[in-house]
Amino acid sequence: MPHGHSHARDGLAKLALGAVGVVYGDIGTSPLYAMKEVFVGHHPLAVDQPHIFGVVSLIFWSLVLIVTVKYVMVIMRADNNGEGGSLALLALIQRRSGAGKRWGPSLVILGVLAAALFFGDCMITPAISVLSAVEGLATVQDGFDSFVIPIAVAIIIGLFWLQSVGTARVGKLFGPIMALYFIVLSVLGVMHILDRPDILLALDPRWAVRFAANDGMLAFLALGSVVLAVTGAEALYADMGHFGRKPIAYAWLWFVFPALMLNYLGQGALLLGDPGAARNPFFLMADESLRLPLVILATMATVIASQAVITGAYSVVQQGVQLGLMPRLRIEHTSASEAGQIYIPSVNWALLAMVLLLIFGFGESSNLAAAYGIAVTGTMFISTCMVAVLIHRVWHWPVWGTVAFTAIFLIIDGLYFASNMTKIPDGGWFPLLVALVVFVLLTTWATGRKLMIERMREGAMPIKVFINSAAGSATRVPGTAVFMTSSPEGVPHALLHNLKHNRVLHERVILLTVKVTNMPYWPVDDRFQHEDLAQGFHRVVLRYGFMEAPDVPAALKVFHECGAEFRMMDTSFFLSRQTLLASERPGMALWREKLFAWMLRNAESAMEFFKLPTNRVVELGSQIEI
Repeated sequence: MPHGHSHARDGLAKLALGAVGVVYGDIGTSPLYAMKEVFVGHHPLAVDQPHIFGVVSLIFWSLVLIVTVKYVMVIMRADNNGEGGSLALLALIQRRSGAGKRWGPSLVILGVLAAALFFGDCMITPAISVLSAVEGLATVQDGFDSFVIPIAVAIIIGLFWLQSVGTARVGKLFGPIMALYFIVLSVLGVMHILDRPDILLALDPRWAVRFAANDGMLAFLALGSVVLAVTGAEALYADMGHFGRKPIAYAWLWFVFPALMLNYLGQGALLLGDPGAARNPFFLMADESLRLPLVILATMATVIASQAVITGAYSVVQQGVQLGLMPRLRIEHTSASEAGQIYIPSVNWALLAMVLLLIFGFGESSNLAAAYGIAVTGTMFISTCMVAVLIHRVWHWPVWGTVAFTAIFLIIDGLYFASNMTKIPDGGWFPLLVALVVFVLLTTWATGRKLMIERMREGAMPIKVFINSAAGSATRVPGTAVFMTSSPEGVPHALLHNLKHNRVLHERVILLTVKVTNMPYWPVDDRFQHEDLAQGFHRVVLRYGFMEAPDVPAALKVFHECGAEFRMMDTSFFLSRQTLLASERPGMALWREKLFAWMLRNAESAMEFFKLPTNRVVELGSQIEI
């Protein structure tokens, strides 16, 4: 019994170490720039005891309330079969609460908006974290400033280039490197706390209150920089599917949170003794001889943080594609054993281009800090709204509990978001612009797809009528024809066109619809829904979860409910490729219809997406007016 218990504990410890490497990279690299931005950023504070104590107090209570209470204790309990993140949360609420006409559209808009803001975050995180680490070279030796941007660019290009190889091998080093990094954070912090133990008084929330009372406007503006200390909190929830709630919570409470807080206290203690260190307090905590190794370690930590965000972007895109919010994209699996290890070339190169533009456009981490907060605080504000619906509709909290929780966190998130809105002219416009573009693309795709399916249904013939009229008169040829159709009713366009032009029907005709559900993984033994339509016709619905990659031939090989087993050499797959004609019909604005038509043309073909054998596919075109 004790042996089994220790084995479970070993498993938890291993997962917690993995979580330290993947989940906490973003929030772990915040000490590189958060304190610096507060005291020398766009709204600098006087480097004196009341302000130092006030800021450290704000950071501590922000980490306690936002990360520990809101994310670890509440939001991480909202797991959609183990998966987290805004789109998984949206799918969970829709499935469990029956949120139909009343809640549905507004919830979808919130989920899509959170995903759109997340992409802004994905672009800024690699740029700001790598830049802030490499900027540490300026503290090593004068004259290194001119090397910062070339080195940062080289690191970023190398990082994105490595994505196609897969990160499984390198990923094993992430946990130990980040663990070492957090230990170094703690040691540096403790060294300076021992010099000025009075800094520990800053944990008293009255210092934050006093700061707000004495310097109302300055304290409000300072929130826009203090929030940099909690960037990455969303990753705890988004990466829950990789490690589970317990290891992530353990790693935070017993290792990451203490290390971060010791470092922030140490930076505060350093500033009490040397106000001039505010120009780069993180690196100036170390002795001159140790600064270069610290820069190297910090750079490795920021690369790991960037890796986690890039992986997160792939995951959100995959969920978006499967849930029908984005066009089909080429998704490559880089690991035979890890289903979550994916690589999306189009997303990778688009992110690289945007990160490089940010580095060249903004030039230094302090300028990027202005752009960073809005994406983070906007996502946090939206997640609070979505969780309010969850705890009321799904968990059935009493009304007073829901209102109290929501009010507290909407006020906190609202204050942080409002403070960051003041940074719009200094760079805050960038994540808002990215979010707007992504939001328009996602909503255009979802609406266009819905309109297209409606138009196809309008002209669809009932299947029973078709079978009775066509099956007897058409010539039947040996083999199986699988007609892929997005709607599990009516006659697919490809079937009508095939009969019209070729005047033959196969002995066995399968009308196949692949349906992606709002569960992350669908039970394998319940994947098929089958209806025998008579005269060799069968309707099959093949169900997948939104975290799974559909593989139609592999699924059909194990399906034996409609006669003989499927042999790929005797099976032809018929696809319908729609050409959209934009029209003035009610539905979408003409420019959005044209945008949807462009997205449809550039989407990956169903043949590649569903892994159909290339030499067994026939594509038949049709025109649709929306």
